[in-house]
Amino acid sequence: MIIELDGIRKTYRSGSIEFEALCGIDVGIDEGEFVAVVGPSGSGKSTLMNILGCLDNPTEGSYLLAGEDVSAMSETQLAEVRNKQIGFVFQQFNLLSSLPAWRNVELPLIYAGVPRAERRERAVRALERVGLGDRVDNRPGELSGGQQQRVAVARALVTEPAMILADEPTGNLDSRSTADVLGLLDELHTAGRTIVLITHEHDVAARAGRRLTISDGRVSA
Repeated sequence: MIIELDGIRKTYRSGSIEFEALCGIDVGIDEGEFVAVVGPSGSGKSTLMNILGCLDNPTEGSYLLAGEDVSAMSETQLAEVRNKQIGFVFQQFNLLSSLPAWRNVELPLIYAGVPRAERRERAVRALERVGLGDRVDNRPGELSGGQQQRVAVARALVTEPAMILADEPTGNLDSRSTADVLGLLDELHTAGRTIVLITHEHDVAARAGRRLTISDGRVSA
């Protein structure tokens, strides 16, 4: 099992006011699964995403990622886990406009200390995997929205992470580009990649093999 959440709670405090965003979540996700987490704004979806992505720690409970307890790690340790174990794909592509595609893709490898020659080779290979082998030198402004999201997926793949965490990856795309990116996620899943897709769109969630619904900080299958 790649993800094990046990009794995860997240409480925010502001003065004397407390708000429980997550209310004791128990979730297990097997390696190679394609799981969608669906919920409206305010359901706790973003909080859960932040914990899954090691961007925040739970107030209570434990989180095992690939067998490693990340729920009580230091920020330095979490940064290393984010770089090596998780590939992120966001609604905003988060690409640097001044850099060609391959330079955007290599960024996680820079943080990991990979030598320059190997970085380019791995970045180009990742772009080829997402169908952009002929666009490695194009800057984001020279690419369509769907192509930019493919660059973002290549960046998520380049470190060979245990999990791809896609947060509303089609939110800024038209219907054709949405189908394109979802097709790519299907291909990655078929190849054995673990994918967790966060979305509020039920038709997008339908592409996953399993759907979890979150409402008022609680998850149901």
